[in-house]
Amino acid sequence: MNSSPPFSALQRRDFLTRSSLAIAAAAVDVFPSITSGKNLVEPLKLALVGCGGRGAGAASQALTADANLKLVAAADLFEDRLVPALGGLQAKHGDQVDVPVARRFFGFEGYKQAIALADVVILATPCAFRPAHFEEAVRLGRHAFLEKPVAVDAPGVRRVLKAAEEARRKRLKVAVGFQRRHKRGFQEMIKRIHDGQIGELVYTRAFANTPLRTGLVRRPDLGELEYQCRNWYYFSWLSADFIVDNLVHGIDISNWIHGAYPVRAHGMGALSERSPDYGDLFDHFAVEWEYPSGARLFGECDRRPGCWASVTNHAVGSLGRADFLDGREVYSIQGRHPWEMKVTRGENPYQLEHDDFFKAIREDLPYDETDYGAKSTMTAIMGRMAAYSGKIVEWETAMQSELRLAPEITSLSDRAPIQPGADGLYPIAVAGKTVAF
Repeated sequence: MNSSPPFSALQRRDFLTRSSLAIAAAAVDVFPSITSGKNLVEPLKLALVGCGGRGAGAASQALTADANLKLVAAADLFEDRLVPALGGLQAKHGDQVDVPVARRFFGFEGYKQAIALADVVILATPCAFRPAHFEEAVRLGRHAFLEKPVAVDAPGVRRVLKAAEEARRKRLKVAVGFQRRHKRGFQEMIKRIHDGQIGELVYTRAFANTPLRTGLVRRPDLGELEYQCRNWYYFSWLSADFIVDNLVHGIDISNWIHGAYPVRAHGMGALSERSPDYGDLFDHFAVEWEYPSGARLFGECDRRPGCWASVTNHAVGSLGRADFLDGREVYSIQGRHPWEMKVTRGENPYQLEHDDFFKAIREDLPYDETDYGAKSTMTAIMGRMAAYSGKIVEWETAMQSELRLAPEITSLSDRAPIQPGADGLYPIAVAGKTVAF
């Protein structure tokens, strides 16, 4: 596998074409696809793996996207998450949800049984488990929607990229949950940037400042591993830290704008206020990535309560600047070629990504979002590596790292990969001392 920064020699327009809604993959005729253009009305069976809020939301959007789709199986680590999710989906989608007790699966191996029953799968567990779940979906020949991020570490990213090669060979459709790529405002803005409306690109900025630090307070009956899995967002081995889980959206847009992936990164971060329910995450990061052209991405994310909130993307070039005000649905260019676009807030990018995905399945169109899904995830992981270690991190070094955050877990009786001290606090990375790649 070539892990060096790809696309560095491509023209921006070519990159835009290759990384738009569905990257066309080279397909061979060895494997028939599950559906083809002549089978537009055949029923499809859906499995949901991971029944939290995002998983249930993705399942609802899938059922909305395709009226002849039926949810037939579901898997989650915990029954008390699966049952309410199915209840909510059935209340909204009625007969499209048909998941009796016999097709509800629990535990770390339940995903295998659910995937085996479906044509299309939604993979929405904590991203520590995404590589294994995707490998199983590809092995069984299932179309797959992968929620972002797709892994927590470099070995996981490499597993996803390798499985994607087999998915292309089998002509499977694979979507990744970077929903901003499906918004008209982002598509039009990036087209204009690639057409030269802000001139030569100098730097981009990405913000994911969302002040919130609420974790799950431990119940006395929970064992250590179960507690961490229920409070998964606040443990790096499960969520990859919030620079990867949150800022990765803005990082992905910057990669799209630059038409490349970074060659190196450096940065910093820390945890300002420790508490047992916050696990081992940092609560703020500031990282600079350098691209092959010499242009930069300045990324910032902050979870500290009371601090400035902003979730935006920006690009600065030799002839002007572009501002993506996502929540307000305002996209503008200032400078030599001023322009503005305001989009109705009724546009739901989470729905759009499933509309596009199921259109590709029904019409047997090439559809593969794994390359940018995995490499934008890796870009965010590289930023975490830089902040945890306090070192400059090169792309090749990061991509080839053998450091694993996510161990193989098969039972809630397994030992959790990190343990709290006597004070209930978890060890956190210390820049200059921690080995992070």
